Amino acid sequence: MAGQQSRGIASAQPNAFSSDERQAILDVANDERFCNRAPATIHATLLDEGRYVGSVSTIYRVLDANQQVRERRAIATHPPRVRPELLTQAPNRLWSWDVTKLAGPAKWTWYSLYLILDVFSRFVVGWTVASIESARIASELFDETATRFGVRPGQLHVHADGGAAMKSKSLALLFSDLGITKSHSRPHVSNDNPYSEAQFKTLKYSPIFPDSFPSLEAARSFIGEEFVPWYNEQHRHGGIAYLTPADVHFGRAEIVLAKRNALLEQARRKRPDRFRHPSPARFALPNVVYINKPIEEEPAIALATH
Repeated sequence: MAGQQSRGIASAQPNAFSSDERQAILDVANDERFCNRAPATIHATLLDEGRYVGSVSTIYRVLDANQQVRERRAIATHPPRVRPELLTQAPNRLWSWDVTKLAGPAKWTWYSLYLILDVFSRFVVGWTVASIESARIASELFDETATRFGVRPGQLHVHADGGAAMKSKSLALLFSDLGITKSHSRPHVSNDNPYSEAQFKTLKYSPIFPDSFPSLEAARSFIGEEFVPWYNEQHRHGGIAYLTPADVHFGRAEIVLAKRNALLEQARRKRPDRFRHPSPARFALPNVVYINKPIEEEPAIALATH
């Protein structure tokens, strides 16, 4: 019985570290020299200095007993990316742009479509197709497009994803020279650039969009002679009261909508029994277009409207 009781009582290991030795390990591990170091690094450094305080596993056990087993290194932290909040109330105040790939004649052959979209009107203001994606091509496209639309310093803001061409130094310098401000989407957040993303979906889901292009010239011909004219002049966009982008961009929207609403009212007066409500729903163009409508009353970036 006595033997069983003695076996049930935990006895100290003869080779266990004393409390002073464990404290010495803690003092070393928390020293300014080693507070950001892993136990293996501490162990090796002390050995090189002719000192031994315990094995790597012993250092781990002592740290664990004191709730200090975690990432000990100083890790760089980055503040969260700011959610872009942009608004516009007129054409040529806020442009969005992106690059998408067009399949070429052979496997792994791609062409790059650069496309600049006016966010308010959804009008394609500039585009080019190239064999590569480069900052130089993007800069040349923006320089030509801004000149063609008479962009004045302080008039335009450009939003894009965070790709290499979008954040290139040459493009940033061009924007600075032209007085254009810019912003970028957060990493892996496609909704931060919704208008360009939606426009590319319209392109690639279009019935006339081919599976591939036999040459760079064929891709340029399709975009410039078929898609962009159709999109700007014929495509009726749900986000702009089913007007064409050209109607909105060039100030024809009010005339078109007035004629459309007048015809609806005429139809209601002729046969009011065919309308559920006293007056048919009127078509109206949104007077403000947002990229990420702000939660607060004031947006982070408010763009000029005149």
